[in-house]
Amino acid sequence: MLEISPEKVVHVIYQSREEGVAEKELHAFIDALNDDEKAHLTAIAWVGRGAFEPEDYATAVETAYTEATVPTDQYLMGMPHLAENLEAGLEALGIDVTDVENDFL
Repeated sequence: MLEISPEKVVHVIYQSREEGVAEKELHAFIDALNDDEKAHLTAIAWVGRGAFEPEDYATAVETAYTEATVPTDQYLMGMPHLAENLEAGLEALGIDVTDVENDFL
């Protein structure tokens, strides 16, 4: 189902909260993801902001592939509340990242 590791999603969440300081690093991190990871990261954010229901996750991923018109890093970093959307998306999909977050801190 999920083609991106929870660790990578948590990394994006924490770096996106850093603002300014980590912006260049976050652009590079997202840009370095493979196409599957980028599509899944986008789909998680969409589920989190309510654009797709959790049960429509596969459709969200397919839409992320077909509608990618700008680089994923630019698209996601231009999204208001990216960290919150990713957190809400993971939660809606039933993915517990508590251990990952504890390790990240």
